[in-house]
Amino acid sequence: MRFGFVLPNLGPLSGPEALIRAAQHAEALDYHSAWVADRLLYPVAPRTPYPATPDGSLPEYFKRCLDPVEALTFAAAHTRRITLGTSVLNMPFYNPVILARRLATLDLLSAGRLRVGLGQAWSADELEAVAADPKARAGRADEFVPVLKAMWGPDPVRFEGRHFRVARSIVGAKPVQRPHPPIYMAGYVAGALRRTASVADGWLPATVPIAAMSQMAPQVQALVRQAGRDPGRFEIIYMAGAQVTSGPLDEAKRSALCGSAAQVRADVGRLRDLGVTEIIGWSGGDTLDALLESLARFRETVG
Repeated sequence: MRFGFVLPNLGPLSGPEALIRAAQHAEALDYHSAWVADRLLYPVAPRTPYPATPDGSLPEYFKRCLDPVEALTFAAAHTRRITLGTSVLNMPFYNPVILARRLATLDLLSAGRLRVGLGQAWSADELEAVAADPKARAGRADEFVPVLKAMWGPDPVRFEGRHFRVARSIVGAKPVQRPHPPIYMAGYVAGALRRTASVADGWLPATVPIAAMSQMAPQVQALVRQAGRDPGRFEIIYMAGAQVTSGPLDEAKRSALCGSAAQVRADVGRLRDLGVTEIIGWSGGDTLDALLESLARFRETVG
């Protein structure tokens, strides 16, 4: 089981000092990976409820967000071993041809440490701001990963699709990792899960209760087999808020990875039994020192 954490590219702590200290501290603690999130707007009157809060409200820390690719590039310059992931880049915000060059450059500059998490976006306000057609998201997503793989593949590159076209061309930026950096997709509905099983290297769900994971993980693994792929080579990466408390929390009310050391370790064991290969935790904290302490406590707990 591998463990990762979320870099502070969101919220009031986000900035150069926090990115450097958090990334270097995690590397010293032998975390396997560091991840960044992607937010574009904080609508004053959001039209879409936030799916990860009980009342649909947006977290306050969404009010500040550094660009995820640039934040990871900055972290890459101050680390040497830790892998660097996006959880997740929202595909409707990006042109895959341009994104392929940006990500290939990051993989090159980091000596092959990039991991690419992709999602579909959920905010109507953000989709509107980038002129994305919600009805075209599925078709566009079907071509998005194939475009990335084509751009990262052998020259000359060519792609012919409904949404994207690339004339036969030489592409100057190629990633270090061959044939391409690992690609993960977040998704929960049937179509998104089938797409993930068909074209991605893994599934990256966030804030899913373990009870729901016990139903969804076997479904994803079955879809991987149906796609003619080996489930043993397909990763399941679980992401959730992580907080180790001094005493146990009420089992009926607590979230996964939150509670006493014994409760958190039990959660890790259940997720491992479901085929989860890596756990990404994010920690709160009003100060950078509190964030760093939380990172150390979680790493010590999970071993």
